[in-house]
Amino acid sequence: MTEFQRTTLDSGITIVTERMNEVRSVTAGLWFDVGARDESDKLAGTSHFLEHLLFKGTGTRSAKDIADAFDAVGGDINAFTGKEYTCYYSRVLDDDLPMAMEILSDMVNNSTIETAEFESERKVILEEIAMHEDAPDELVHDLFYRSMWDGHPLGRPVLGYNSSIGAVTRDQVAGYWRDRYSPPNLVVAAAGHVDHDDLVARVEALFASSGGRRNLRSGTPPSPQPGVTVLKRPTEQAHIVLGTEGLPRNHDDRHALAVLDTILGGGMSSRLFQEVREKRGLAYSVFSYRSLFADAGTFGVYAGTTPQNAETVIDIVRSEIHSILNDGVSPAELKRAKGHVRGALVLSAEDPGSRMNRLGKQQLTTGEILSIDEMIEKFDAIELTDLERVAQTVFGSEAFRVTVVGPFDEDAFDRYAA
Repeated sequence: MTEFQRTTLDSGITIVTERMNEVRSVTAGLWFDVGARDESDKLAGTSHFLEHLLFKGTGTRSAKDIADAFDAVGGDINAFTGKEYTCYYSRVLDDDLPMAMEILSDMVNNSTIETAEFESERKVILEEIAMHEDAPDELVHDLFYRSMWDGHPLGRPVLGYNSSIGAVTRDQVAGYWRDRYSPPNLVVAAAGHVDHDDLVARVEALFASSGGRRNLRSGTPPSPQPGVTVLKRPTEQAHIVLGTEGLPRNHDDRHALAVLDTILGGGMSSRLFQEVREKRGLAYSVFSYRSLFADAGTFGVYAGTTPQNAETVIDIVRSEIHSILNDGVSPAELKRAKGHVRGALVLSAEDPGSRMNRLGKQQLTTGEILSIDEMIEKFDAIELTDLERVAQTVFGSEAFRVTVVGPFDEDAFDRYAA
């Protein structure tokens, strides 16, 4: 069994690695404990804006220099921003890891954020927001969060708003960067053909030995707000999310919820896929999903269907949820879902990028890193009674939020508001 190694430096940086002798590549990521929920309303979208800006050049490298360095070795460099973290990562051959780490560290430590680049990237972000607004199958999920957690930072979109991105200044973004991107907020994760001790030494040499503060989040968890939200758009399909309050990241039933998610809408054999798509032909895309955060979570179902079938699809989703609540799931469904989860975990372990993501995210968010075998053990231990319990926890109140984007009036789905 492959095991991970972990070292925490005096500066507060934690390095976690998992060696894969069977590959020649390494995926390495810098994970910062900074995300959209850490922004004020005025700075909404700043974490994502900053992610773009740190690719624009440092005191010694231009944006093209950064791109050329990775293209020259056939490597990749990219980043992503979430509600609670930001990650900058690269995938290269093992011999090129020193170059990748040097450039990644230079970007997050020494970017210049020049005014001209700042204003140019502001336009790019505004275009990205416009593109997102034009994608109703993506927009509906943001609307669900906004309405479900109205007034809470977790309810805001990661991209921010036109108003906040249009108004934020370079100094505000730079100040946010300097305040949040400190050693105590950083996890360096790597998986592949990597030597742990060598990476530790490189991180020590590339990053400050001290400075900055730990990002300690305060405030109360969001309060879920059931009801109905309709955004009228002249779309060919109705894009629907029916969701409710889920579980926080460290909840004891999080693994049981993953299995329940698989049974309800997580694969081709799931109840929703079979009932909505295969038997009735009402949707091309239908699935369930869960999102777990530090102190809150959501569980949702998405479906895209023709407008005249929207209410039928919502009724089927609610009926399947009621069936799980009232009748439970069968032993065959539980066995099949366990097999699905087990296979997905093992297949993902063959990819250094997936392993790096698992290491970085677990270390940053919980501090507990489970091996694939340990995770499989937890899923194998789940019984029908566990699914009954988590179903009652998540679905029992029937406090659902229905969010729809499509050619409908505001009151078209009011009967689901009760």
